[in-house]
Amino acid sequence: MEGMSESENVSTMPDWEQRFRAPRVSLPDWAEDAPDRSLFVSNATGTYELYAWDRASGRQRQVTDRPNGTTDGVLTPDGEAIWWFSDTDGDEFGVWMRQPFGGGEDEPAAPGLAPSYPAGLAIGRDGSAVIGRSTDEDGTTIHLVPPAGGGDGSGGEAVEIYRHRESAGVGDLSYDGTLIALEHTEHGDAMHSALRVVRPDGSTVAELDDTEGGNKELGLAVLGFAPVAGDTRLLVGHQRRGRWEPMIWDPVAGTETALPVDLPGDVGAEWYPDGSALLIDHSFEARSELWRYEPGAPEPVRVETPAGTVSGATARPDGTVEYLWSSAAQPPVVRSTSGAVVLDPPGAKAPASVAVEDAWVEGPGGRIHALVQKPAGEGPFPTVFEIHGGPTWHDSDAFASGPAAWVDHGFAVVRVNYRGSTGYGRAWTDALKHRVGLIELEDIAAVREWSVESGLADPQRLVLAGGSWGGYLTLLGLGTQPDAWALGLAAVPVADYVTAYHDEMEALKAMDRTLLGGTPEEVPERFEASSPLTYVDAVRAPVYISAGVNDPRCPIRQVENYVDRLAARGAVHEVYRYDAGHGSLVVEERIKQVRLELEFALKYLGGWGGSGGVRGG
Repeated sequence: MEGMSESENVSTMPDWEQRFRAPRVSLPDWAEDAPDRSLFVSNATGTYELYAWDRASGRQRQVTDRPNGTTDGVLTPDGEAIWWFSDTDGDEFGVWMRQPFGGGEDEPAAPGLAPSYPAGLAIGRDGSAVIGRSTDEDGTTIHLVPPAGGGDGSGGEAVEIYRHRESAGVGDLSYDGTLIALEHTEHGDAMHSALRVVRPDGSTVAELDDTEGGNKELGLAVLGFAPVAGDTRLLVGHQRRGRWEPMIWDPVAGTETALPVDLPGDVGAEWYPDGSALLIDHSFEARSELWRYEPGAPEPVRVETPAGTVSGATARPDGTVEYLWSSAAQPPVVRSTSGAVVLDPPGAKAPASVAVEDAWVEGPGGRIHALVQKPAGEGPFPTVFEIHGGPTWHDSDAFASGPAAWVDHGFAVVRVNYRGSTGYGRAWTDALKHRVGLIELEDIAAVREWSVESGLADPQRLVLAGGSWGGYLTLLGLGTQPDAWALGLAAVPVADYVTAYHDEMEALKAMDRTLLGGTPEEVPERFEASSPLTYVDAVRAPVYISAGVNDPRCPIRQVENYVDRLAARGAVHEVYRYDAGHGSLVVEERIKQVRLELEFALKYLGGWGGSGGVRGG
């Protein structure tokens, strides 16, 4: 693979390091009108970067090469060019660049547009592009970049076709480029989008708003226009029956078509390339599966995949389906329903881990689902509660190198899909409003109590840990439940909610206003109740914090405010600051952060059994 280094000799490395270093690839995206041309992400050089893959010749080429990595890229429909987003050291603020598929110089894809946070991109077959932008000054703006000869997406002067203070984004562009689907939250509820289809001049074709102007908590999502010339059908995700599921909306004809896909849990979909069927992805109780549905048929047909998690899937022109699969025990692989492994990176494979077990615990808001991984031997074990970010996300039966590292070191790992998590219905996801953070911690406390009573967890060696929203819940939990936790590990956290609000990117301000019911000035009591800084003086457990100095989501200043308060009273803490944004795309940096967390836990919890070594270097 051109541009990829030889694999390091890993024979002497502990398994947990090998899992991080093992070469991985994402599900390859492919050009709609040139399906042999694909784009994928890999860490094979030690940093996650974009790669071009010509399936006809087998040639693979590294597209981007930046110190802090690159993961956001899109192929033009004809496969002639690759657009990729260029920010500065992970700050997520930048511009779209363009590079020929076969290699060559990068150039600005829309030179008239100033840097911004991205808010969606759609590239037309005629070389036009629709670019969404978000800035603190302007809110959301959406621009049409007309073609300037050639079909490679190089355009003329950008024309603004949409502007609003609230969050919005580009959903999709129709096959012939005459319709543009937008998601917006002009009604002020950033958790539940409405849809608008516009013409290239920005004039409205049709609206679809299940919130009824912000009066109902029902969201919509653009899943994609039919990939057929002259077909104006738009695949849409809706929540009308208490969960995410697809329907077909024709904004020109004004028709809506419900689909008889009555599967439990959340359901998404995308078109098969000829528009004759839908590829259904079904997520339920932390696992996922695929189905094929032909409009007009009485029910969908199962697409066979192994038990576990399908992280992405795409139907190919020949009717096969390619998908990225993993389980907690087995590392990810890109497979095809033909039986083949689609893309197998060179180098040593990641060592397996242990399977997850399901735990269902009665909580104050209903049954809570938790995933448990246990080391060898008999409990009770030192136990890490690894709390997911989002909060609109969920842990699943998928391979994760971080939890596997703790299991290697003799820890049990518990991951809680608290209220606010996706995958358990709309009511569960929407439940955390106004008492933000505190509701999630009630669910975590219920599972913690179960873990001790069941004999799984040692109550004297309970670790609360997480990144992003999980880091926020870690700091909030250490302050509001100070007797419950022996140690805290918070990565890129919200630590001072008020300062975080004022410093974060505009789209997250909108989300916080939705979650808390207003700004810090409008609802100061809610921000105070939900801010870890409010409870910092109650923290008793040693706490380790890591933060990216360029993070636009959980900015560094609010972390420093929290750390200063810890330091002022001599609380036991360590802080690690690194030169990146909301996490790192550099493999060695990720390993370093896990190693520092392991060493911190070893230092303050004492020794324990386990097969994983904590090496220096």
